[in-house]
Amino acid sequence: MSGRPGGGLGSVASLARRRPPIGRLVGAYGLFILSEYVAWVVVLVIAFKRGGATEAGLVALAQLAPAAVAAPYIARLCDRYPPWTVLYGGYVVQGAGLVVAGGAAALGDVLGVYVGSVVASVAVVTARPAQAALLPRLATAPEDLTEANVLVGWIENLGVIASGLVAGWLLAASGPTAGLVLAGVASLLGGAMVWKLGHRVVVGHDASHLAAEHGPRPRLGPEARLLLALLTVQWVLIGGLDVLFVVIAIDVLGAGDGWVGYLQTGFGIGGLLATVVAALLVGRRLAWPILGSAVAAGACLALVAVAPGVWTSAVLLALVGAFRSLLDVAGRTLLQRSVPPHLLGRVFGQLEGLTMAALAVGSLLVPVFVELGGDRGAIVGIALVLPLVALLGGRRLMSVDAAATVPVVEISLLRDMRMFGGLPPPALESVAMAMERRTLAPDEVLIREGDPGDAYYVIADGALHIERGGRSLGLRHRGDGVGEIALLTGTPRTATVSAHGAATVYELGRQPFLAAVSGHPGTTGLHPVAATILDERLRDDDPAADA
Repeated sequence: MSGRPGGGLGSVASLARRRPPIGRLVGAYGLFILSEYVAWVVVLVIAFKRGGATEAGLVALAQLAPAAVAAPYIARLCDRYPPWTVLYGGYVVQGAGLVVAGGAAALGDVLGVYVGSVVASVAVVTARPAQAALLPRLATAPEDLTEANVLVGWIENLGVIASGLVAGWLLAASGPTAGLVLAGVASLLGGAMVWKLGHRVVVGHDASHLAAEHGPRPRLGPEARLLLALLTVQWVLIGGLDVLFVVIAIDVLGAGDGWVGYLQTGFGIGGLLATVVAALLVGRRLAWPILGSAVAAGACLALVAVAPGVWTSAVLLALVGAFRSLLDVAGRTLLQRSVPPHLLGRVFGQLEGLTMAALAVGSLLVPVFVELGGDRGAIVGIALVLPLVALLGGRRLMSVDAAATVPVVEISLLRDMRMFGGLPPPALESVAMAMERRTLAPDEVLIREGDPGDAYYVIADGALHIERGGRSLGLRHRGDGVGEIALLTGTPRTATVSAHGAATVYELGRQPFLAAVSGHPGTTGLHPVAATILDERLRDDDPAADA
């Protein structure tokens, strides 16, 4: 049973100390993020200085296209092999590719730099799916999984900021060789940290039964297609910015190589700060925030074309990052409100596939716009893409938002629970949307000891009585949850739960529950961690061992 008070920011921040294996995994991920973004900046600077925006765009495409093709195949490796081995292999290949690229840079072999960076980019796509599958095997409580995913989000945002600073300093002080070698070493160190986790990971249950759950690609309605288009176009903006950071720093501002990284840092700071504001979007109408963020992001980027100096440009790019982040959160949340819960996993899988293609398109648009209108014209051209698409779909977006259900009661319940309170806004609303209200008559049995477990329940009103083997274990009230142990272990219910007087609960099915606590729906049935929890709770006669 889960009914502990919300842990808040302090609980999330202390997770690495309380759960050293998770701390090691998240630390390795931080090194991976540093490696990925430092290498990306350095390689684009090399390409730009050699062949301008055209070569930089083509090199970005050369890195993104193979990764986009390989991504769905590499992600399936997590279903066939232990995720820690996939993650370890990805980090090592990424690190080796970047060390080779660094050596090639030292020798003046540009082709070697590009080949090494392409190898590293393909290896990058192993990290996120493998880590998402590995986290549940390292946790010792369901709440750990939610907090770990929040912590991963923090690390990613901070990693983007740090990598910009590191890349900028190294480019200004030492040149590209040092940046590539450091990026490679960081990834190899991350691999070493993951290798040490291998003996801690218990092999989970066979996941072959999941294959039946993956049917043909869903037919999406116009609402989902509109939102997918908006969310995809934002990555065209980001793909364009990857090249524009180089153009702006070196050609437009004449600030030198180091400012390529510093401008990226400004963009990352804006995105990080916006995650705090994004929490205010939960439970609200989202069409205006989406449209406003799209227009504001484009306007701020367009102003960079006439900005008087580097610091003004950095501030404007930070605002671009902030508005882009708000658009992403609001767009994902509205998509989750508009798509049936059982299709969300597949829809977001399609979005991830579109992201790589959109990044490639954005990187290719920059040299086209440079040819047509010069450096400043390219900035304006990329700036117009997102607002134009948003405004063209504005009327339809208003209709989608008006028709979408906002689960206000369910959200308020989840916010007060430690297991769910730390979820980012889109994930929190996704869980709320998947919950179904049930009323219970006095003494009605909700969970029976020995039955299979197929749902988790959150108490909204009244009280539930917990009983194991004929022995009363007490009552649970509003804001408490029951039923997670059977879902995590696949074992039968360990207690009987019945209504103590009339009661109201919200039911959350197994799939959305596991997706929420692990951050990865594909980990269904792969949670060995709860066996330890169950033994401890049964040994201590803990009333939390409800089901």
